[in-house]
Amino acid sequence: MTYENMVRGVFISRPNRFIALCETPEGVCRCHVKNTGRCRELLLPGTPVWLQHHEQAARKTAYSLIQVEKAGRLVNMDSQAPNKIFREGLENGAIRLPGMEGPLSLIRPETVFGDSRFDFYLESGDQKAFVEVKGVTLEEEGTARFPDAPTERGVKHLRGLMEARRQGYFAYAVFIIQMEGTLWLEPNDRTHPQFGDALRQAAKAGVVPLAWGCEVSPGAVWARAQVPVWL
Repeated sequence: MTYENMVRGVFISRPNRFIALCETPEGVCRCHVKNTGRCRELLLPGTPVWLQHHEQAARKTAYSLIQVEKAGRLVNMDSQAPNKIFREGLENGAIRLPGMEGPLSLIRPETVFGDSRFDFYLESGDQKAFVEVKGVTLEEEGTARFPDAPTERGVKHLRGLMEARRQGYFAYAVFIIQMEGTLWLEPNDRTHPQFGDALRQAAKAGVVPLAWGCEVSPGAVWARAQVPVWL
């Protein structure tokens, strides 16, 4: 996926989850942060960032913070990007799901199943699947970790995927690592052990955990290569 009207800036501070102060071509501006996670290891004062400029007069913020430079590489912070990256990957063949044979005849986003709403419902012939997509921005010494903050919603999604699998659907927990160069993905048991326990339980029940790293350039991000998931 690509972004338009991208400009380079410098991160200054983050007064709250939704706003960052950044140095822009127009001076210091309030920028919308398109990720409500902590991202403490990314948003450090003086860090180069890439911002999307908006020309709509009605917006309270003229820029959105999209990408951050970390140790010489770009990290995409847009929490809306992983679903778009996943769908594009399905459509162009960069992402393939084990068990789903043949071309997909249906890709339907935001589908309710029981008391859960999953990111995608897929069909390929007689095969049917539910997919929950998670974006990953936390990396430590080459290891991608999820989540970067406790997520009860994430645990609920895993339980819903287990129920879908029990009823005969394929079920996938897909992690889109919004950077390149990671070796594998692990659940972040230090931050939220309940999520790690739920992911391991779901895997034993037949839910397939998968992860893809991304290539990120200024204003663009796309799925590049599958990486292992270590439970």
